[in-house]
Amino acid sequence: MANGAVRRRWRGAAEVIGSRRWAAVASGTGLAALFTAAIAVQAAALADSWGLASWRLGGPAAAVVCGLALLRRRNPAWTAAAGLAVAAAAIAVAHMAGLPAEPGPAMVLGLMVLTGTAVRVLPAAQAGAVAAAGLVLAVARLAADPPISASGASSVAVSYAGAWLAAVAAGRWLRMLDVRAANTAERVRREERLELARELHDIVAHHITGMVIQAQAAQIVARKDPANAAEPLAGIETAGTEALAAMRRVVGLLRDTADAAPASPGPERLDELVERFSARGPRATLQAPGGEDWPPEVTSTVYRIVREALTNVRRHAPQARSVAVTVAEEADGVTVRVDDDAPPGPARPHHRAGYGLVGMRERVETLGGALDAGPRPGGGWSVRAVLPLQESR
Repeated sequence: MANGAVRRRWRGAAEVIGSRRWAAVASGTGLAALFTAAIAVQAAALADSWGLASWRLGGPAAAVVCGLALLRRRNPAWTAAAGLAVAAAAIAVAHMAGLPAEPGPAMVLGLMVLTGTAVRVLPAAQAGAVAAAGLVLAVARLAADPPISASGASSVAVSYAGAWLAAVAAGRWLRMLDVRAANTAERVRREERLELARELHDIVAHHITGMVIQAQAAQIVARKDPANAAEPLAGIETAGTEALAAMRRVVGLLRDTADAAPASPGPERLDELVERFSARGPRATLQAPGGEDWPPEVTSTVYRIVREALTNVRRHAPQARSVAVTVAEEADGVTVRVDDDAPPGPARPHHRAGYGLVGMRERVETLGGALDAGPRPGGGWSVRAVLPLQESR
């Protein structure tokens, strides 16, 4: 079963490309291009004044700081500390050697990225330390090699202060967005756990009721025909095993009865769901088996995945012309897939469109399955989930 889960994850990753990964690649590429342009601008400026030989310390130092900025996601604390240390050492050595000690646009941009990232992701104490170190570095640079005129000193001080404030403000703003997104995602997960717990109550109550009825029947059979009492006892064992399996999947999930909601319909209602969607949006088609005897927690999850995916199509891909909904039972479980044909365009905003899928992923993984969502090659969006049946039965 573990090998099947691994294959499902790899297949899903190959079919559906994560937009967040590509956003990170695009961000890194853009920063690299910006750093390269800044280094080229400073090199050209020095070639016309001091000569490129004067930048034999500042050039490599700027390149190192920019490189650390590109690697900041791996370890924000160490990259920020190393970038500040490299910048301080380069400025100090250049000053003592009588070379230009000006950090230059490339190094300033690199330090801004490192400082902003530290303020965004590090704990408050570490983020404050990095921001303070950046401010101290700017003051030390001005004190060590002050401009000749007062107006020049003011201009340099304002530019350094502006860069530092911009980095800190951007980091704080992104930190606020991250906290807000995390709180929203946690709320969705909590609501999904409440729903799972409510379904657990219904499932276990159903099994226990059957066990009580079969136990009563077994007593009657045992009195009249003891030889045939094994059959109802086997039914009791099966019902108990199924109830325990459902409890293990959602153990630890608590429910406040005041938050209870009506049960989610199963896949037998998918026809109605798809018809309602087609009546008000793009044409949708459904391919699904009928009358399958799947566990209740699987059937309700199938319905909710399709409902959430169709809602996201209506909300974020109004230009889509058709949607294909496919539900099938395969060797490794029940596969649910919803594909739309919206033309390529701006990436769908995960911080607004993804919270429903956060809850779906929580539910699917609780059942031992996997869910992937992302753009399709050539345009459109795909949501794909695999729900194992062997673990559910």
